[in-house]
Formats: sequence, C-alpha cells, structure tokens
Amino acid sequence: MCGIVAYIGHRETLPILLKGLKRLEYRGYDSAGVALLNKDGLQVYKKKGKVAELEALLSTASGLSSRIGIGHTRWATHGEPNDENAHPHYSESESIAMIHNGIIENYDVLKTDLIHKGYHFQSETDSEVFLKFIEDIYKNNFCSLEEALRLAMHKVVGAYAVVLINREEPDTMIAARKGSPLVIGVGQGEEEYFLASDATPIIEYTDKVIYLEDFEIAVVKNGQLQIRNIENVASDPYIIRLEMELESIEKGGYEHFMLKEIHEQPRSIADCLRGRLDAENQRLVLGGLREHMATFQNAKRIILTACGTSWHAGLVAEYLFEEFARIPTEVEYASEFRYRNPVIHTGDFVIAISQSGETADTLAAIEMAKSKGATIFGVCNVVGASIPRATHAGSYTHAGPEIGVASTKAFTAQITVLGMMAIKLGYALGTLSGSRYRELLLALQAIPQKVEKVLGLNEKVKEIAEVYQGARNFLYLGRGYNFPVALEGALKLKEISYIHAEGYPAAEMKHGPIALIDAEMPVVFIAIQDSSYEKVVSNIQEVKARKGKVIAIVTEGDEQVRSMADHVIEIPPVEEAFSPLVAVVPLQLLAYHIAVLRGCDVDQPRNLAKSVTVE
Repeated sequence: MCGIVAYIGHRETLPILLKGLKRLEYRGYDSAGVALLNKDGLQVYKKKGKVAELEALLSTASGLSSRIGIGHTRWATHGEPNDENAHPHYSESESIAMIHNGIIENYDVLKTDLIHKGYHFQSETDSEVFLKFIEDIYKNNFCSLEEALRLAMHKVVGAYAVVLINREEPDTMIAARKGSPLVIGVGQGEEEYFLASDATPIIEYTDKVIYLEDFEIAVVKNGQLQIRNIENVASDPYIIRLEMELESIEKGGYEHFMLKEIHEQPRSIADCLRGRLDAENQRLVLGGLREHMATFQNAKRIILTACGTSWHAGLVAEYLFEEFARIPTEVEYASEFRYRNPVIHTGDFVIAISQSGETADTLAAIEMAKSKGATIFGVCNVVGASIPRATHAGSYTHAGPEIGVASTKAFTAQITVLGMMAIKLGYALGTLSGSRYRELLLALQAIPQKVEKVLGLNEKVKEIAEVYQGARNFLYLGRGYNFPVALEGALKLKEISYIHAEGYPAAEMKHGPIALIDAEMPVVFIAIQDSSYEKVVSNIQEVKARKGKVIAIVTEGDEQVRSMADHVIEIPPVEEAFSPLVAVVPLQLLAYHIAVLRGCDVDQPRNLAKSVTVE
C-alpha cells in the first residue's frame, strides 16, 4: 500500500523523487522520506505527514545534490505514523538505506534474534527488521549486498518490494519483489533507471518499463541492469511500452482527482466499449475470451472474487450472468474466499476483479482457485499488473489511471466489461435471443451519452449535499440490479466524508434498519422505473410515514415519487440491466460534494490507500 520511487542516472535525483512521491501519495500518505547518496555520504530525510511536510524539511537542508536516491510514502501497518517509523530506514552501520512496501510476517522472530546479536532499532516497523536482517547476513557472510538480499529472501515470510542503496557502492542500486509490485523504467537513450510501485512517477521520463516478477532481484550497476531470480539464474528483461499519457495523471483543471474521474466516465465507458462492441452490426468481441470461450460456455458455475468497490461490481455481474446466461453465479470477498476452504471444481470459471491488479487478497484467491483446477479470468485496469500476469486470460477495462482513492470510473468500467461478458455468454449459449442480444448491445452502446447527461446535474446534487452535509448517518436502499448501487453509494460516502452510511436491499429495511428512521435520517432510494419500481415506492411511503428524509434517484418524468420524496434526482430511462452504470453517478457526486463541504480530504481520505497490497 506504500509508494516507493527510486532513481539512478545522470539527472538531479531529488526533484524526480519528490515529484514521484506526490504522484504516489494515493498509495499512502502517513509519512514520507528520501535517502540521497553523494560525495558527502548517505543521508536520510523523513517526516510524518504528506510529501509537503517532507519538502518543508528539505528546504532547510544542504548538500542535496545527488545522482542516486530512493523515496517512500507510507501507509502505516507496523507502528504508528511518526518520523521514526517513516522510510527510508538506515542499517545499523548507517551505510545502507532501504525502502519497503509490504509486510514481513515473521519480523518478530527475526527482531528477537537480531536484538540478541546487539542490533538496535529506531522504529517499530517490520521494514527496519528486514533491512537489519539483510545487513547481518551481509556482514557475517562476507558476501555482496545482492547476495545478502537473496539469502534473506529465503528466510523472510511475507510480501515485499524493496530498494536498497549502499554507501560503499555509490554506483549501484538493488531491488527485489515478492507479492508487492515493482516496475523499472528504462531511461531514454541514457544509462538511467527509474524504479517505482507503479508507472505514474515514470511516464514523464520514459515509456519503456519492465515489471519485476516475484522472487526476482534487479541490480543496476555502472549504468547496466541485470535481473536474476532467487536461485541466482539470470533472466532477460521483457520491456513493455506504456500507453499512459502524462495528462491522464494530472487534475486537468478539476479541484480534485475524484471529481475529474467522475466526469471522465462517459469517455472511460466508451473506451471500454471501443473495438469490442458494434451494435449496428451486432458484433461483440472480447479478445481475452477467445481461447477460453469453450470453457466459459461449459462452466457449471461462475465465481466472482474481489474486494471493496470491485466486489460491488461483481454483485451487479451476478445479476447479469444469471439473467443473461442462466449459469449459477457466486460473488466472494477475496479476503474470505481463500480462508473458508471453498468447494472449487475443475469446471468452475473464476473471474477476479481489481482496479489496480495488485490487491493482495485477490491475488491469493487466484492462486488458491488455480491450484484447484479452475479457469481464472481477470478484469483489471492496469496493464502489466500482477493479476493479469497471474490469470489464464482477461480483459482490461481501459478506464485510464484512477488517482482518487475512492474508486469511481473503475467501478463503471468493470461493470461494462462484465456486462459484455454476460451478453456474449448468453448469446453463445442461446439463452439470449437474437433480438434481445441486439437490444442489449444498443442499450450498452448508449450508456456513455446517458452518463454525460447525468453529469449535467452536478449543481443540483451539490444543492442537496448542502442540506445534508451535517447528517451523522445515511441509509441507502435499492432492489435488484440497484441493490449493489446502494452498497456502493454508502461506501463512497463513508470513505470520503466519514459519515456513517449503510446500504441495504430495500425490502430488508423492515427487518431492522427501519428502527433507525426518524426526522434526522436521510434515506437515499434508487427508485427508477424498473421491474421492482412499485415495491420501492411502497418502501418510500414507509420511510415518509416515519418522517424520514428521502432523496430519490428516479427516472425522468416520474411524478409519483416526486410527490413523496424530499429531493429527486432524475436520470434518463435506461435498460434495467445497465441502470447501475447511470444510477451510481449521482451517488458519487453526492458523496463528493458532502465531503468537500465538510472540509475532508477527498482524494486522500484518512486511513485509506488506493492499492491494498497487503492482507
């Protein structure tokens, strides 16, 4: 969940590190630090808080010129956020500095042994233990630092991406990964390299990257890169060209990344459909499914596994697969799936959903399902991430970089891909007629324009936010396809405004939550004109009878709900199966505006990080 960035080459290092850390702050922002190596030695500067706090510290420092350095922005796991627990960490001799993303599970045993050997610890982190364990091997085995890291990797248990620099080798940088992402950028025409948790700090300088694999060690020495695995076998690095543009990770005139990404949804959904869906010619092509379509068609069961917002997208997909393809479908929290000894058969088709492609629990679920013979298909947004490499096949969402910690456009892009998969499967199985197939293609193709229209309601939603910014609790209710939308709307509000909110199936309100309803309780209904409309109207009446405040998402022209609700937000008529793609947008805007009005940090909400790379 932390962000790491490093540079070795001919440029001034500190500006590269600071700019990279700012772009990685969505991965963690409890503290930040850098280590610089130059003729004056190895110096570490670190500070609790965001990168701006680190910049203030560095503004009074001297001797910062360097051509090699490492930087880190932290999301705390072991040890509270403070200066001491910030990275980089020094070795005992202060001749080595290291940054680390991940968790070392057996750090306590290692630490006890190192203390008995006379080592001292300045922090409470598992990362400092890892470094001093490497140093102990380095010192006592008379080996290279690279070899010491390799030997340490055989002993530590957990996940990590690490980068080390050594005062004794000012022309060398060493990195390794297991379970946590690490990408290497290859400089343009110069002997320089950029290392980072993801590509966002790199794209300004190069579009050529190498994704380090698990148990690989990269050594940059005298301008040359060499990669070897934990068994010391060399590998030829595979260079990928990034398609990401620098503009895609800038705010582009918006106040926050989240607002920008909400407004990007017409384009991101269209990009997801482009080259895949041609409604006029009744063509739907998903290249990732081509080699596995027979397995998909013969599946006795579909299992979707994900975490957070991606899990909500999976819930929508459950309705889609069962309605269109008539195949039993289950949705599993990845964090629970792997621990409950699930029954998985060889013919099962498992779909893993993740924005980042690095979610640790989802990766673990993939490996477990794969070991039991299931076919694994990934739905991911980040090219070259770990999940696409771990699955048998997959489809990218093409939503573009999502910097705001609270996911928005990734959610709608995931539903778009999963919707196309469900349509294709249903048509192949004959559970969708030709006319219904064409109808669905046309409906899906029209979604970007409908989302664009809803975004025009931004000011209306802001007015409602002004009324309810002081609320302490919210209830979100929906039925059928829009029950997951209720869950997602509540999650967005919780994440960024810190208001307690719960999502429920509307029919479940009478089984408990109705006890909470009074004149102070805002209740958000997704009450569009679909197959459950009359039932939802009855639920609204029940809330109004108890003086609850009703905010309703309705279909344009709906006068019945308007006559009952305190506020209505009208969305265009939409095919019921794809209504979540449109209905979720005003809920995203509502959460955003309430958070802004409350003075919350929208893009970097407290205690959260974008990519959950630890369990």
